[in-house]
Amino acid sequence: MRPRKLEEVVGQEHLTGPGRPLRRMLEERRLASLILWGPPGSGKTTLARLLTEGVGKPVRALSAVNAGVREVREAVAQAEAQGGLVLFLDEIHRFNKAQQDALLPHLESGLLTLIGATTENPSFELTPALRSRARVYTLNPLDQTAIYQLLERALAHPEGLRAQAEPEALHLIAEAAQGDARRALSTLELAASLGRGQVDWQSAKEAIGRGTLAFDKGGQAFYDLISALHKSVRGSHVDAALYYLARMLKGGADPLYLARRLVRMAAEDIGLADPLALRLAVAAKEAYELLGSPEGELVLAELVVYLALAPKSNSVYVAWQKAEQAALEHPEAPVPPHLRNAPTPLLRRLGYAYYHEDPEGSFAQRYLPEGLELVLYEAAGEGWEARVRERLQALRARFGQHGREHRL
Repeated sequence: MRPRKLEEVVGQEHLTGPGRPLRRMLEERRLASLILWGPPGSGKTTLARLLTEGVGKPVRALSAVNAGVREVREAVAQAEAQGGLVLFLDEIHRFNKAQQDALLPHLESGLLTLIGATTENPSFELTPALRSRARVYTLNPLDQTAIYQLLERALAHPEGLRAQAEPEALHLIAEAAQGDARRALSTLELAASLGRGQVDWQSAKEAIGRGTLAFDKGGQAFYDLISALHKSVRGSHVDAALYYLARMLKGGADPLYLARRLVRMAAEDIGLADPLALRLAVAAKEAYELLGSPEGELVLAELVVYLALAPKSNSVYVAWQKAEQAALEHPEAPVPPHLRNAPTPLLRRLGYAYYHEDPEGSFAQRYLPEGLELVLYEAAGEGWEARVRERLQALRARFGQHGREHRL
């Protein structure tokens, strides 16, 4: 069922449509090194094959799962003998830094043209040197319309399944495939077998089973789900947050990874609106480590409910970003003399006012370097931080009473 020409590829029109980059490469018969990044079943291998066949260059296909530097050297020797070679490297993210570096001189010289395929984010898994020599093209998960079209094509093909299917059953399979053409076709084949040549709602539902809950760990679907969980907690939508948590756990996500992400959410999005949230998040992680699965999953669910319903504030998160930027912009601003370490009597006489002995003097002295005025933290959140906001306003007012405003 693989497409035999570019016009048969569905769902990647941003790359294959008129005037788009992959079509232009075929039309001009000029193939540059590139990385195809996309989820499983989105057409990476198909596009690589169509590109290499279309430009008419010799090809060597390797899988980084079981290939290494020795196989790369063999490909280089073949390229030298043939005056150039297209190297298709599937699962290229499996190559370590040394293996990726072994490709660089041959890409630079033009001896090898690389087509890499990966489900992982190249920004994290590929070295900057390799990325600079290969253009990254992103493939999207196939939408349900594209999947449905592929299913109809499989049923109509002379060498296809020779089965009859109800439209409702095909829509069900297309929805359950979650953008993966390979999964959709496998499900259709199983449903045809279960229904003895008749794909109806029942056989499609039975074929789908529980397998569609799984996702490619570390792939785009994984990051889409963790993003949806984080945004649902941030948006205080408790039902959506629970749904995405359950989907990830049932799909095989590491519960401790999820626990760590929830700790991050407590610090980033709840913050001082509810200081207890961070303590509960750390306690939930420890509780899961104690209980394990499946009992510990209830602890994570309880934490997700708490975080979703808690008041929200990212004031500390924003203030810390500003503080980091200020430290980069003013890395050598001198610490006021009265705040420095005072190991000698001379330095001790510079006039540091100890708050517990002289509160007014403490408010009258300067804390930031001379000439540097900063307002980094603004208590703008809900809940407990509303009380912090009153305290902060009162403190800044006291600093302002002493001739000029000294920022906290």
